[in-house]
Amino acid sequence: MTSVHTFPLGPLQTNCYLVINGNEALVVDPGGAPDAVLNFAASKNLQIRLILNTHLHFDHLYGNQALHLATKAPIRVPEKDIPLLASGIGGGNYMGMPKVETFAYEPINEGELSLIGLECKVLATPGHSPGSLSFYFPELGAVFVGDVLFAGSIGRTDFFGGDLETLLGAVRSRLFTLPPETAVYPGHGPATSIQEEQRTNPFFEE
Repeated sequence: MTSVHTFPLGPLQTNCYLVINGNEALVVDPGGAPDAVLNFAASKNLQIRLILNTHLHFDHLYGNQALHLATKAPIRVPEKDIPLLASGIGGGNYMGMPKVETFAYEPINEGELSLIGLECKVLATPGHSPGSLSFYFPELGAVFVGDVLFAGSIGRTDFFGGDLETLLGAVRSRLFTLPPETAVYPGHGPATSIQEEQRTNPFFEE
């Protein structure tokens, strides 16, 4: 049985996602104290096996270390974003925000993986950050896009390493080529679909 559960966490209410396959789970972008995620997992007798970050901006990282310590799940991060961890945008202390607790990580790049028994296509979707990745699970009919694409909008491109044309190109070439019915789970705000954004997102009007 597969499912996706959403937990808005942290000072910017970043969407943290718990992806479940049977009695195993992985977490995408734990952006705050992970208590709610851990309590839910315990109530369902789930084993959290992996923590994924779509990109390395502080508001997606606040829960990484606490979740790792509680579960021993490894943390995998976009390799091209790793330099951001030494900066305010990655390490915190940015715009008055708290510092991100240091965590150990393993790099991840574009490609195909098997995660908790599910096929995952890791897609390079830069533009909001240099190394932003999106995680597409065909069996779930879902893609986790971080802050690249939102319902009716796109991510900011004025942070270090951001670029508007790069972002728009990545969405068109990597995300808009997915099946139209694919659910889009963004870093903030409500879920949407590829078809909905192709039809109505003002940033992609021809």
